[in-house]
Amino acid sequence: MIHLHGISKTVSSGGRPLTILHPLELHIPRGRSIAIVGPSGSGKSTLLGLIAGLDAPTTGRIVIDGDDITALGEDALARLRGRKIGFVFQSFHLVSSLTAFENVLVPLELAGHADPETRAATLLQMVGLDERGHHYPSQLSGGEQQRVAVARALANDPPLLLADEPTGNLDTANGRAIVDLLFGVNRAASTTLVLVTHDRELAALADIQIALRDGRVVERQERHAGVAPVVPPAVGTLLVH
Repeated sequence: MIHLHGISKTVSSGGRPLTILHPLELHIPRGRSIAIVGPSGSGKSTLLGLIAGLDAPTTGRIVIDGDDITALGEDALARLRGRKIGFVFQSFHLVSSLTAFENVLVPLELAGHADPETRAATLLQMVGLDERGHHYPSQLSGGEQQRVAVARALANDPPLLLADEPTGNLDTANGRAIVDLLFGVNRAASTTLVLVTHDRELAALADIQIALRDGRVVERQERHAGVAPVVPPAVGTLLVH
């Protein structure tokens, strides 16, 4: 599903090159879940942005579902993201002037969905907000806003779901509900899930864990298919210390 070949990212800082991400190789099979963990500044959000095609690598190639996204122009990248990638952000990024229903409806209309209203209503029902669709983001709790964001990310049935600290602004109970939603979609629809998190308990639920430090992979753990995850007791701690 996702192949990273020699991917790196270097920027200029104070007139000198600063390497945020050193060259790495990574393969993520279709339908698997992967957690990218590490301290602040380790390069994990940079890596997620490269996979999303929101930034270009300094070296290497990124192939998603057979498409080399490093060879695509901005218009082609935008079309690919619309078809194949759903995003869930820490800060929700809902449109404040639109209702919950409209926030889910708009990407469906833009994609030319045959019955966008029914699809939007179904998605809100799936995330438990079918009775809150007429509310604006300011009228929803943080957990409810993130549920809307998940519904919006799933609007076009993307084969790839990217989540950047999806529980970072939520309390424990709401965070667990969002985790259950994300991994439920991963299992039920065989959607490939890539998430960035600092939460060791959340990371332990993924099939693959990648730990970054100073832009390098310092640890990789993988569960075999069919093996239940072992959730560690610590909450909110880093995988790498």
